[in-house]
Amino acid sequence: MAILNFLISEIFGVAAIFLALIAFTGLVLQKKSFSDVMSGTFKTAIGVIILQQGAGILVGSILPLADAISATTPGGATAPSMDTGNFMEAYGFEIGVAMILGFLLNLVVARFTKWKAVFLTGHMLYWFPFVFVGVGVSAGLSGMSLLVAATLTTAIYYIVAPNLVRPYVRDVIGDDSFTLGHPSTVFVLLGGFLAGKFGDKSKSTEDINIPASFRFLKEIAISGSFVVMITYAVVTLILVAMQLDFVSVLGLGATSDLFSFIIMSGLTFGAGLTVLLLGVRMMIAEIVPAFTGIQEKLIPNAIPAYDCPLLFPYAPNAVIIGFIISTIVSVFVIVITSGLGIFMFAVIPIVITCFFEVGTAAVVGNARGGRRGAYIASIACGVVLVFLMGWSLPFLENSIADWLMVFGGQDFSLWAIIQGLILRVLPI
Repeated sequence: MAILNFLISEIFGVAAIFLALIAFTGLVLQKKSFSDVMSGTFKTAIGVIILQQGAGILVGSILPLADAISATTPGGATAPSMDTGNFMEAYGFEIGVAMILGFLLNLVVARFTKWKAVFLTGHMLYWFPFVFVGVGVSAGLSGMSLLVAATLTTAIYYIVAPNLVRPYVRDVIGDDSFTLGHPSTVFVLLGGFLAGKFGDKSKSTEDINIPASFRFLKEIAISGSFVVMITYAVVTLILVAMQLDFVSVLGLGATSDLFSFIIMSGLTFGAGLTVLLLGVRMMIAEIVPAFTGIQEKLIPNAIPAYDCPLLFPYAPNAVIIGFIISTIVSVFVIVITSGLGIFMFAVIPIVITCFFEVGTAAVVGNARGGRRGAYIASIACGVVLVFLMGWSLPFLENSIADWLMVFGGQDFSLWAIIQGLILRVLPI
């Protein structure tokens, strides 16, 4: 247990350390000099930390927006759930074993088959078995049956998902240097397919014509800041029109804080995006060449699967487009479905998913279908994420439904539905 806990909490569970070890191994296998090995290892870890800090700043800047939008949508029955910390403590062993065994099976398959993707997104290595254990607990599993079910589903996801999106990622980056190891797979496949069918590659999101006096908006950090400021202002006006207490909803200390809150939220978003993209560039510059050693020596032709922000620099405008469109669309769909009583439990807007996962799908949509493809991908994913969330909550009630309400609506939800349906059919 001590060894297992060390691997879970100190290696796999810390993305910077895990990916630094991957870079270290690859550089050693290439027989690089001591100086090159240390430089590549440390720069990889630092790049990951910069990326994570940027993502954290982004999430912090838009979480109040999620609360505000949620306050404007109809309520309903809340899915019963365990506290996330208590769940982790109660089922940490099962989560850890499923993660490690699933990763080892991923390595074996990559070594001996044509499915060459290796799942290397550190925090996602943990969150997927976390979700799959949650589904098993909600289905009434325990002991060995819970462990086996979670391990198999985890391994299948690690193996299948990154390989499925590999052609779509290739369309964006132009080669097979990496693929995605991230819960955006369902949106990448959906958005990429629709964009390829109905898009127009002649017009890119990155070629949007902006008047000379507004050329400063070509900077993604600046345009992103303006978008978030405008969104906060509009949502605040809606809260006022609905006679809701925007001070408490937004977490303000006093009404006089509103102006500076909106401005600072937008600027913070832009700062977070700048930091995130800096980390992405630094990480790619180090980990991709370092991984060559593992490809050559241990797993020939292996393809590393990384976090979704690595695609953002290829079409930053598409990321913002995906975020805006999917947020608006998902709110409308939530209002409609709530009014019709379609779902068993209440669904709230998932702003984080709209930015990261749908933003990724919009980048792929732009690569496969241009500006129109990004629009189509964003709209389709904005609709689908609501249904995935609504249909998945019953499979996670009494386990991690609360956690899913904040971070789901994509692969977490889709695979929870798949696993939950299988467990209901099998005589376990």
